[in-house]
Amino acid sequence: MGRRSDWTGTPCPTARGADVLGEPWTLLLLRDAHAGITRFEQFREHLGIADNVLSARLARMVETGLFTRVPYRDGGRTRAEYRLTPAGADTLPILHAIAAWGDAHTSSPAASEPMRLVHTPCGHSTRPGQACDHCGAALERADLRLVETWVHHFDRPLAEPVG
Repeated sequence: MGRRSDWTGTPCPTARGADVLGEPWTLLLLRDAHAGITRFEQFREHLGIADNVLSARLARMVETGLFTRVPYRDGGRTRAEYRLTPAGADTLPILHAIAAWGDAHTSSPAASEPMRLVHTPCGHSTRPGQACDHCGAALERADLRLVETWVHHFDRPLAEPVG
């Protein structure tokens, strides 16, 4: 299936951003990557995504600079992990905003909590930004945990970008 549109050449930054981030699988892969998921099999298991769709999305995310491929050895075979780049790490506020919007403006068939960022030093939820909403301390990525309990029960430090 071809891409719906191509806005790579437009001067509009919203259109260019939508061109890179506009696919639902891309957003879910980014969410999982922020939680430290890096391997093809892990993404497939967590998302229930078909191999061909996952392969295509991961390739596109590497092409657009959201992920980088990092080789690792699995037995006698070399495989690739998909790690966040600085550009991929910069999507955290976007994902947080989409999760907050979805929690406020859509309904769920079951009780759920929105994705939360927890500032580890004070233990309170915060939003991405310069300072913790609760204690006012400067936010460092290494001091944040991604907590999501409705499907995968993430409670993990944010993955550090590479590159």
